[in-house]
Amino acid sequence: MAKNLVAQVSKAGGEFELVEREMVAPGPGEVRIKVQACGICFSDHLVKDGAWPGLAFPRVPGHEVAGVVDEAGAGVAEWKKGDRVGVGWHGGHCFVCASCRRGDFVTCEREQITGTTRDGGYQQYMIARHEAVALLPDGMEWAEAGPLLCAGITTFNALRNSGARAGDLVAVQGIGGLGHLGIQYAAKSGYRVVGIGRGPENAALAIKLGAFAYIDSKATKAAEELQKLGGAKVILTTAPNAKAMAEVVNGLGVGGKLVIVGAPFEPMEISALSLIMKRRAIQGWPSGTAMDSEETLRFSEYSGVRPMIEKYPLSKVKEAYERMASGHAEFRVVLTM
Repeated sequence: MAKNLVAQVSKAGGEFELVEREMVAPGPGEVRIKVQACGICFSDHLVKDGAWPGLAFPRVPGHEVAGVVDEAGAGVAEWKKGDRVGVGWHGGHCFVCASCRRGDFVTCEREQITGTTRDGGYQQYMIARHEAVALLPDGMEWAEAGPLLCAGITTFNALRNSGARAGDLVAVQGIGGLGHLGIQYAAKSGYRVVGIGRGPENAALAIKLGAFAYIDSKATKAAEELQKLGGAKVILTTAPNAKAMAEVVNGLGVGGKLVIVGAPFEPMEISALSLIMKRRAIQGWPSGTAMDSEETLRFSEYSGVRPMIEKYPLSKVKEAYERMASGHAEFRVVLTM
């Protein structure tokens, strides 16, 4: 019987193990995907470190999966062998809870999470629920598609649902794995984009990605600089630093919104008065469904938005993960099969 090479974690805090498993056939409502590339996301540490509640080991991480349908299970009508597809964070939904009955699948009470509650893409072949699968554009390169299924969909979906309109001042805090895509999406959507980073080193990159201005939050007070520009309609916070997020709230204009996609573990201290007096709001945003992924990918294809990536073969998964965790990658690390 054919074998499947996987990179699994066998216990909380354990190292990656390259092991061969028996090839598994897709069950009803599932597809088997021949993985071509899988991005390594910072949130994969929740699996490796055992920080996700109720996590079962061994587990194969990875929720930025791009590949080809290898086999469709019983009852799957929308996917066939050879389809170019991707799978993101959202790994499936129950269809029957209150959220699902409203069509809000990403907040499903029993949401499955790719690479966390079920095995993900750090392997040559993976099994995915049919409703979690997104169609990839024909011309998109595998390794570039992977990060768009997490960092891409998260920033694109957050921005397009933020209430900002073309011409509004939108700031992106953090010029990293999420932020370098957020600036591109914001600029391509017609916003007046400001990049915010700590230090001058990312100024040129922010402008190149589409920002018209860059604010060094180490050298200046970012909130004051944003007010000089008229106040931001939206600040998309991508760097998981609660203090840095709190410091930019007063850079919002009247009715402005702080949208959080980079999740810090520590609590954030915000003045309620600064929210009340200017009708400001704070909102968190998860990734999205498979259809959101498809729309992200289509927008990226025709607008030219692409992630900056570093590629490693699956055999070097430990080195690749350490590169991501170091914070020095530019800007997404991708495993190739």
